[in-house]
Amino acid sequence: MREINIRDIKENAVSLIADGWGLVTAGNAEKFNTMTVSWGGVGEIWGKDVVFIFIRPQRYTYEFLEKEEFFTLSFYGDEYKDALKICGSKSGRDIDKAAATGLTPLFTDDTVTFKQAKYTLVCRKMASQFIDPKG
Repeated sequence: MREINIRDIKENAVSLIADGWGLVTAGNAEKFNTMTVSWGGVGEIWGKDVVFIFIRPQRYTYEFLEKEEFFTLSFYGDEYKDALKICGSKSGRDIDKAAATGLTPLFTDDTVTFKQAKYTLVCRKMASQFIDPKG
């Protein structure tokens, strides 16, 4: 893994999240969970590079996001489509997603990503808030 500045990623950020194959992962070497990510964005606010994601509180990954200071967004090539489908359709409460998919956990910067990722954004949680979409 080689560190680069987020601004050096030449792929379209909207496409990476909306059309690409991505995971949001949170936890630590003892216990973590991952799930597909498709709602969110990358941008800049008040001179800071930021990402934002939306995760329902019922999701197992949400528990890890609430507990940990860091999380990752990681993006993959099409060859990992089947692995990511498992991560988006099965609960980490029921299966070991790394074992089920063959993805190799990589522990870095107090969080988790996977060795197969094309890009990994290591993110520090700034705020989280539950917003009920029904009002």
